[in-house]
This record gives sequence, structure tokens and C-alpha cells, in this order.
Amino acid sequence: MSKPDTAGDRESVLECTDCLDPADAFALIANDARLSILEALWAADESPVSFSTLRREVGMRDSAQFNYHLQKLTGHFVTQQADGYAFKHAGEKVVRSVIAGSFNEHPSIDPFPVAGRCVDCGSSLTASYEDERLAITCVDCGHGHGEYAFPPGGLTDRTRAEIADAFDQRVRHLHCLAADGVCPECSGRMETHIVEDDDCCLGVSLRVDHECRQCAHTLCSAAGLRLLDHSAVVSFHRERGVSLEERPYWTLPWCVADEFTRLVSRDPLELEVRIPLAGDELRVTMNGDLDVLETRTVDD
Repeated sequence: MSKPDTAGDRESVLECTDCLDPADAFALIANDARLSILEALWAADESPVSFSTLRREVGMRDSAQFNYHLQKLTGHFVTQQADGYAFKHAGEKVVRSVIAGSFNEHPSIDPFPVAGRCVDCGSSLTASYEDERLAITCVDCGHGHGEYAFPPGGLTDRTRAEIADAFDQRVRHLHCLAADGVCPECSGRMETHIVEDDDCCLGVSLRVDHECRQCAHTLCSAAGLRLLDHSAVVSFHRERGVSLEERPYWTLPWCVADEFTRLVSRDPLELEVRIPLAGDELRVTMNGDLDVLETRTVDD
């Protein structure tokens, strides 16, 4: 069940016959005046923004020089409309990346404790941040409970508890998009593969791999993460006094441990996730695309 090699089928992202060369695109914004124009557009209360208003906000007296820089951005990062200028998606991405700290921030924070116990040994858990990735790990046995990209901007003006909550929400969002076939990075087509493998960042032998055919972005997870917002799973917990929205994903064993997921069939591909709670157990059958086929409650 290993995923097919699609690298040979993908065109290089650097090859484009009808768009700006990537090197030229980066060169266009490697200028303080042009970055100031993008920043002014971002800060504007309304859109589009007139030429005069934009020049005033940037603070450039020379109209001709300002127009030169603005026209360099127009068509690629900015669009010109009848009553002014507005962002194109690429322009917004540049500013959002700066705000997120992806270009210019390299923060570090000391590991800090988070809620929950290790699904492997029962010890406490800690969150650590390095190279723009946040990981939840057992302090004793080192068992991983998930490691995902977390932009530096996510640390700004947040307590440690708020960082953990933001990380939990981000992971849920990333996997919802990926399982629905949408890449969280470029919105390209995301493919889902069920993989039997003991060597995984999550420590699971039956895992889910999501891979974007367009930008090759990947996510690795346990199958249970797909079920966090499923109505039957949410109801099963609510009826037993548990709100899934208030429980970090890493505190739910069926979201991080392989023992709760088993392969039911290879042809057609089906798997089952067991969710025990309060003496009962919800069993969820899913297909290879992680669509729920059946749910049933049994005595634990």
C-alpha cells in the first residue's frame, strides 16, 4: 500500500511558459520601496487604494519614482483597477509570510509542559519548538505525539498555553484540508495514501500520508485525526460528557497511537478506528480516502 511515485509525472514548479520567472519574481520584491507599497496596501482600511493615498502612506515624495516601483509590482503582486490598486494573491502571500515571520524571524523558546499523558508509557508531555516546527513528545520515553510546521508568528503575544491551543487548532485545520483533497500550502490537489510502516514520525505502523501533486507538500498522521469533527464521533463524546473541541488532539490515544487503528481490507481498502470512552467503544470504518463508511457503538 505504499504510495506511487508521482515525482516523474509532476512538472517542475520552476517551469512556466506563461508566468513570471521565479528568480525575477523574488527580485521584484527585493526592494524596500516595493515592500513598503505592499505593506501600505495591507494596512489600508479599504480596497482598492488610490495612487495618491498609496504614495502618501509610503511617504515617497517623488511621484515618478513611486510610480516606477508601483508599476514593477503591478500585474504580478498588485492589480490596477479603475479607482486604484489592490492585492493579487501573490502580494498577499508575501505580506502574510512576513507577518508570520517565515522570512525574517527565527525565534526559539524553551520546551514547556502540555496537557495529557504519553499514550506509550503514561508520563507527562512537553512541547518543543525548533526550525519553525512544534513537536509534542513524552519527557521519559521520547514517544512522539505529532510534529508539524508552526510559523514563528504563531508564538507572538501568546502564553505557552495559548501556543499549545493554537498548535492544536492548526493541526486540525491542516488535516481537514488535506483529507478533503486541498493542499494547505498552495491549494493544489492533495492525494491520500494509507501506508503500513513502522518508521514514522508519529510512531504508528498504519499511517496516513497526504501529498500535494502540485507543490509536493506532505502531512503524516494517524487516521483518527480525520474524525475529530465527524458528527458521530463528536456526538459519541458529547453524550459521555466530553467536548472534543476542548481536548487537544494529542490527548486522544486514537489520534496518535497505532493500536486503535487496524486494516480491515486491502481490496477494497478499508480501515477501522476504535474509540473507547466511559466503558463504551465507537468503531468507525473508513475507506482509502478516509471517508466514513460506518459507525457503531459496542460495549468496551
